[in-house]
Amino acid sequence: MSFNIALSGIAAAQKNLDTTANNIANVNTTGFKESRAEFADVYATSIFASGKTKVGDGVSTSTVAQQFSQGSLQFTNNSLDLAITGEGFFALTPDRASQDLTYTRSGAFKLNQDNFIVDNNGNFLQGFAVDAVSGENQSVSLSTTQPISIPTSAGAPRATANIFLSMNLDSRAVPTGGTVFDPTDRATYNHSTSVTVYDSLGEAHTATTYFRKMDPPAPAGVAAQWDTKLVWDDNTAHPTVPAPIAPATRNPKSWFDGGTLQFDSNGNFITPGAPTPIPTVTLPIADLNDNANGYLTNGAQFSADVVVNFRDASGVKLPTQYASNFDVSNLSQDGTTVGSLTGVDIDAFGRVLASYSNGDSSYLSQVSLVRFANVQGLKQVGNTSWKQSISSGEPIGGQANSGTMGSINSSALEQSNVNLTTELVDLISAQRNFQANSRALEVNSTLQQTVLQIR
Repeated sequence: MSFNIALSGIAAAQKNLDTTANNIANVNTTGFKESRAEFADVYATSIFASGKTKVGDGVSTSTVAQQFSQGSLQFTNNSLDLAITGEGFFALTPDRASQDLTYTRSGAFKLNQDNFIVDNNGNFLQGFAVDAVSGENQSVSLSTTQPISIPTSAGAPRATANIFLSMNLDSRAVPTGGTVFDPTDRATYNHSTSVTVYDSLGEAHTATTYFRKMDPPAPAGVAAQWDTKLVWDDNTAHPTVPAPIAPATRNPKSWFDGGTLQFDSNGNFITPGAPTPIPTVTLPIADLNDNANGYLTNGAQFSADVVVNFRDASGVKLPTQYASNFDVSNLSQDGTTVGSLTGVDIDAFGRVLASYSNGDSSYLSQVSLVRFANVQGLKQVGNTSWKQSISSGEPIGGQANSGTMGSINSSALEQSNVNLTTELVDLISAQRNFQANSRALEVNSTLQQTVLQIR
């Protein structure tokens, strides 16, 4: 019996040594979780045996329990490196159509040849579908997850329909004196600013807005008025092209007439009363799409008028007229050309935002996180990955920064949670335990040899 007890002690010490050695071997493995060998004594007796004199039957390995404590973060320069601070796991599938999920804390991701986010073994990172503009997720059910793809281009071009412009017009400017506007003559206007716009094929055009301070008198309550005009692509190369204005005031060089901007004595923009809209410069599609005018020479066509709105997109910033230099406070437009990928950002909620060279940005997906009722019940499958088991319970999907899922840190990796100093101490302790049990086995052997030599 004592032989078996000593042998069980040696086996337990060996298991402890193996567990400690495995922890030490994975001290630099990203997302690795250390294990701890846990033991229980062996005791067996019959109904009629005396429990007072019964000796235990040794030791057995109860379980090798994984310890899912948080590992420290190592920051990197790769935005696809992800680390979780909390209880969640990343969800992975072996191929794009599979629902065979594995779970990991190792966030060393990269793009494969098809621009999908994968781990080092080619498993696809799963994400929830989101609204491209707001980033709001549409579902957090694991059955709706999809592999996350990063398109390298921004898609089809979008023709400009609106230009948003707000600025300060210098109140000290001298009126143009009623001279006929000529974009090539600086004396016929006071200020100008340009913006790049796009046609339906994504070709860039320059739209230049001009401001001319008008001579007094002004209507009651109006301190100053400014006339607005727009020139398309510096269209002075087509002097014979009819301009989209009345023949009586037509200039040999083409432009579009706009509304009149009015300001009070405090330099504030006078907003027309309802239902009169704020003045704009409208470029009618009938003129832009007319090949005879020469505005578009590449076969492109606009589907709507191009409108210069004298405000920002939200309607908060309006023009002003202060005694200060001409200054543009907002200038934007809603068209795009085809753009190439310039960057990928992932926020604490796991939302993946792609930025493109044409100024477009869109949310592509939201990294899905998963948690379990009993993480120690997860089944290890290698490559720092786990699968669900009966003991772990069902996987529960959710988004980062909600509940106990934890948050996602981009450009960071979770290091192994192994404490090397503690493991080395445990290694010494396991070695001593092994030696002691070996000594007990040796003593038992000596005693039996002595008994055999009695004559």
